[in-house]
Amino acid sequence: MGNKEVKNCRLFKRCGGCQLKESYAEQIEWKQSKAERMLSQFGSCEKIIGMDNPYNYRNKVQHGYYSNPQKQIISGIYQSGSGRIVPCDRCMLEDKKSDKIIETIKKLMQSFRIFPFNPNTGNGIVRHVMIRSGFSSGEYLVCIVTAKSMLPSKNNFVKALVKEHPYITSIVQNICDNPMPLTMGEREVVLYGKGYIEDELCGKSFKISAKSFYQVNPVQTGKLYSTAIEFAELTGKERVLDCYCGIGTIGLIASDKCKEVIGVEVNPEAVRDAKINAKKNECKNITFIEGDSGKFMEMLASEGEKADVVFTDPPRTGSDKRFLSSLIKLAPKKIVYISCGIESLQRDLKILTKSGYKVKKIQPVDMFPHTTHIENVVLLTR
Repeated sequence: MGNKEVKNCRLFKRCGGCQLKESYAEQIEWKQSKAERMLSQFGSCEKIIGMDNPYNYRNKVQHGYYSNPQKQIISGIYQSGSGRIVPCDRCMLEDKKSDKIIETIKKLMQSFRIFPFNPNTGNGIVRHVMIRSGFSSGEYLVCIVTAKSMLPSKNNFVKALVKEHPYITSIVQNICDNPMPLTMGEREVVLYGKGYIEDELCGKSFKISAKSFYQVNPVQTGKLYSTAIEFAELTGKERVLDCYCGIGTIGLIASDKCKEVIGVEVNPEAVRDAKINAKKNECKNITFIEGDSGKFMEMLASEGEKADVVFTDPPRTGSDKRFLSSLIKLAPKKIVYISCGIESLQRDLKILTKSGYKVKKIQPVDMFPHTTHIENVVLLTR
């Protein structure tokens, strides 16, 4: 682990985005010991997979804007757990080009007199801006979230923004009436480009739109998913189920190595993107179903259907009781559990190991340097 240096962020306590300020080597040590403390009752933990360069890794950047009493526009990061915006021009976790785009948008808003939305008065337009970047494609998508559908001088605004940052390939306006910070609305208008970006991961190409779920650390995501596929030891004969499949990433990467994949996802837009991704990658042995993963497994089990391997990548809160009991009912030979919440992973592993499963491998991965989060890939066999 080459990174001995400690970069101190002056907003450390105020922003809340980072929770650890020790050297990266110390962070890795702390995460390793936490993983071992919480999971060693199930089996031994492998050495955590860290990053060579644990800075500027976030390919999704979101900033809010507000006006100060002098009518100057300020941009910044939403403070963790509150609606407050902490003024910030550069963040050591965020993609550098994205931070520059955020800065340019602030200047252009000022010169075009497009003011941030003020929830107290109802005046102004822009709620926040989100930027996604394609790590291997180099494409950039800018999403301007507005409280109203009107965006004054939008053509000139777009022209000026692209002139300043020619690597921007798409700009969309999202209209959102939800007062909660960082939320997105249903309506979207493409202002420039095709309205999405494409990126490559583990040899497959993916369409990523403004609202797609896509991991924010591309370097570590490749390692995470490769580990998950490796753990499954696919031989080409298996029927694989990919639960909480999102835009189809894990299922599509696995599709080359097994007989059939079924991806299940509750979000209709993600399912639409997943189907496009399957076509784009010419994967003929994969089907995507819109629905609840637990209910789908219950239905399979009741019809006497089987799955050899189940990949599950639940939200941070882990899987609910219904999902786990459906999984136990379906009784796949192998479960590859990808977890972004170590507390919920510990809880779920207790249930699975009491129900006839044994933990074979545990691989911690550092997806979010400078935060307390630890991602884990766990292989369970029946």
